[in-house]
Amino acid sequence: MDKSVDTALRGHFADGSSAVEQDANVDNEARQKNLFDLTQDFDLLFDAVEQDWQEQALCAQTDPEAFFPEKGGSTREAKRICQACGVRDECLEYALEHDERFGIWGGLSERERRRLKKRIG
Repeated sequence: MDKSVDTALRGHFADGSSAVEQDANVDNEARQKNLFDLTQDFDLLFDAVEQDWQEQALCAQTDPEAFFPEKGGSTREAKRICQACGVRDECLEYALEHDERFGIWGGLSERERRRLKKRIG
């Protein structure tokens, strides 16, 4: 009988590992793949939730020009809307993380966001 067949029949593979060890390796690979898939699913879900706040923002339901006034233009109306917005914190966090340089985000102008970034640092 061939040595590899004889070894396999006795519960060991040619590399010296047992059938139990081979099953454990397969299980470990499956767990790693499942973990990878779960991580990808979590990333997709996080991205969807991360952008969900934008749909809930009051500014999405108003004139965008109020949030991007011309130089020297009034920001009063945009800031008033932001004060009542339920996702104001998420909006400001997004603007700070993405270095938004224009417009009113989270109730703050670009200059106010720069100052805030320097303070929190």
